[in-house]
Amino acid sequence: MRKSIFTGAATAIVTPMTKAGIDYEAFGRLIDWQIAEGIDALVVSGTTGESATLKENEHADLISFAVKRAAGRVPVIAGAGTNDTDHSIRMAVNAKAAGADALLIVTPYYNKCTQAGFVKVVETVSNAAPLPIIVYNVPSRTGVNIQPATYLELSKNEYVYGIKEANSDIAALSDTVMMVGDKLDIYSGNDDQVVPILAMGGKGVISVLSNIAPKAVHELCAKFFAGDIEGSRKLQVEYLPLIHALFSEVNPIPVKAAAAAMGYGENYLRLPLTTMTEAKYEKMIELMKEKNIL
Repeated sequence: MRKSIFTGAATAIVTPMTKAGIDYEAFGRLIDWQIAEGIDALVVSGTTGESATLKENEHADLISFAVKRAAGRVPVIAGAGTNDTDHSIRMAVNAKAAGADALLIVTPYYNKCTQAGFVKVVETVSNAAPLPIIVYNVPSRTGVNIQPATYLELSKNEYVYGIKEANSDIAALSDTVMMVGDKLDIYSGNDDQVVPILAMGGKGVISVLSNIAPKAVHELCAKFFAGDIEGSRKLQVEYLPLIHALFSEVNPIPVKAAAAAMGYGENYLRLPLTTMTEAKYEKMIELMKEKNIL
């Protein structure tokens, strides 16, 4: 069995920005705070990090900065999946050169692909940049849903270590677990389904919530693994209202606003993303105050 890239909670970290570019000062403070609060890994330049609008040089610089700032304290997983395989290869090669511990590869979006096509994409990227890979299934964004049999095929690739599952289909996940067994680690890609996926043998979560509540998400996982299932379940339920607020508009619109309210950069997003509507923002801030986040 392959060694796990991480166990517990990884933050799909936001990318603080201004109109002039990436705010590395805020990004560095956010990384330091995440690690101090007990987060188990960082996913840089994923969906929550606004990867779709990062320039190629920004992506490379962001990964390099995160690796140096984390300084081996936690694994750094680099988002490197796009709908252009040549572009994905360049991103993966840059991430490997920067010292990233692993890659996150999403299914191609817009032009989409077949199941066999995605297997070929992962094989091509792993050949170009041999690093551990977590494949990312989020059909609500990509239009492609990885099937259980495809996970089994992907598990034959020595560089595929895990799955970030965000298709919200627990029945399909059961089939994946039955077919794949312990060949691949499974991580929840949805903050509202962490405990159900842990109960199916999951290794943790790649979380949006942990941008603003890293200790709570780490503890949710740690309690489960320590046998305190009830304590883990209570944390899952306790944070559901805030999770819903963080997804009341397209991710990462709300979490970017939340991070800015905590002092981690401006509430600035690149189009086509726009800032959060006032009513939803006020509700989210209220919930953050209830949790003593603000």
